[in-house]
Amino acid sequence: MGDLLDRVAAEQPDRPVLSCLQDTVSYGRTELQARALAAALHNLGIGAGDRIAIDLPNGPEFVLSAVAAANLGAAIVPLNPAYSAHELQFMLRNSEASVVIAAEEYEGQDKLELFERLQFNLPDLQYVVTVGEEDLWYDDRIFQFEDLVSSGEGKSYPRARVDPEEDVYAILYTAGTTGKPKGVMLTHANLVRTNGATAEALGLTKEDKVLIAVPMFNIFGLGALISALTVGATVVLMEKYEAASALKLIVETKATVVQGAPTMFAQQLRSGMIDQLDLSSLRTGVVAGAPVLDRLAREIRERLVPGLEIAYGLTETSPTVSITRRNDPAEKRNYTAGRLLEGVEVRVLGDDGAALPVESIGELAVRGFNVMKGYNRQPEETHRSLTEDGFFRTGDLGMMDEDGYLHIVGRKQDTIVRGEYLIYPRELEDLLRLHPAVQEAAVVGVADEVLGELTCACVMPVEGAIVTGDEIKEFCQGQIAQYKVPDLVRFVDAFPMTGSGKIRRVELARMVRAERGARQS
Repeated sequence: MGDLLDRVAAEQPDRPVLSCLQDTVSYGRTELQARALAAALHNLGIGAGDRIAIDLPNGPEFVLSAVAAANLGAAIVPLNPAYSAHELQFMLRNSEASVVIAAEEYEGQDKLELFERLQFNLPDLQYVVTVGEEDLWYDDRIFQFEDLVSSGEGKSYPRARVDPEEDVYAILYTAGTTGKPKGVMLTHANLVRTNGATAEALGLTKEDKVLIAVPMFNIFGLGALISALTVGATVVLMEKYEAASALKLIVETKATVVQGAPTMFAQQLRSGMIDQLDLSSLRTGVVAGAPVLDRLAREIRERLVPGLEIAYGLTETSPTVSITRRNDPAEKRNYTAGRLLEGVEVRVLGDDGAALPVESIGELAVRGFNVMKGYNRQPEETHRSLTEDGFFRTGDLGMMDEDGYLHIVGRKQDTIVRGEYLIYPRELEDLLRLHPAVQEAAVVGVADEVLGELTCACVMPVEGAIVTGDEIKEFCQGQIAQYKVPDLVRFVDAFPMTGSGKIRRVELARMVRAERGARQS
């Protein structure tokens, strides 16, 4: 990873790499600042093998931190700034992060105060580096980002020698198919090779301007950054996605590439602004992260991004497994997730784990240079996720057609895809059961035109209890990330059950959707 920026900085130091908030930074300047940050962190004792948590929204500080970590041979741990205290505590403790680089304030939350509270439960966390404009007093464990960069200017440090195939560069947390957080360990080779191949499939060049509105703390956004760096393109960063603002930014910067989840493109199409703006600079892009309806893909190509491609991937696969290409037949570009990256294999498994023939639907399993090294500190979970011959079991249902195109059919588990976020029912259900008025709870997804799916908490109250939907939502506030708070709450007298005493989720979801459809009609 450390070589990507250096190569362009050496050849064309004045080439712009970052565009954010009317400020454009060159590859050369970014390289110097990243080296200064690396030197300052080295002076604090941070080096190869250490973990540096990055608790930031999209911005230049995220990129500088990621490059500095690569230079030191350290691994980054990107974290969602919206995480609650107990979510952050789990991930920082599990990753054994030595340093966290965080915003001083995010969406009204005092992050500095939060980390001061958490530090007593995080024995490995030695330093907190804050990003913000406050002129605060800091002790010997807390530093301001700009001051730390300044302190490292002109200082040297030993450049790490990295084994790309073995050394972990990023640990990204995902609940996968179990609903419990797991730290996905991705090596330098995982990320650089996979996202370099993605850039090649898109035809990216150094002349491109890539709008990254997807958060870089998840694999989609991080992958988009790495794809751009592999070809020396310019990255246009959007701190927080909003459809109208994204469209204006495309016009202002003449962005040529845009990536996002289906809901992000749907919001742009419905903003009422597309026909009023000159968006002709857009050339290509990727839609991924959730099922893509063929009519949505066609509309995006017709009205917004003519060279849009559909991709499929996971955090555990760095992320790309397959992607459509410009020369694919129209029906394949609209109805499939494209062809596999060269060097990546997919096997379709039956319920017994045996490989199924072409055109059969089953669980998708992936093997190749893109597959993770494993789950951090979870060897048993890593072992369970792999077949004996090294295929990663994705938990997704799909099939390969006779022409070698991948079709995604659905999710084997009950994961809800809300916008660009994945929500795992079990986590929310466990929280809801803590409410004194809740006897039992089940969370299902409800189709939504804009977000793809909404979360609906189906609650069976304790006998005699009086509770409202707003009270249920308020109970969840602050205990989980905001996007996980249920959109809808429905009260039931009883759940449809299987003979073995389990809730029939499919039937429950069907009932909720029918009820919602009747109310809207």
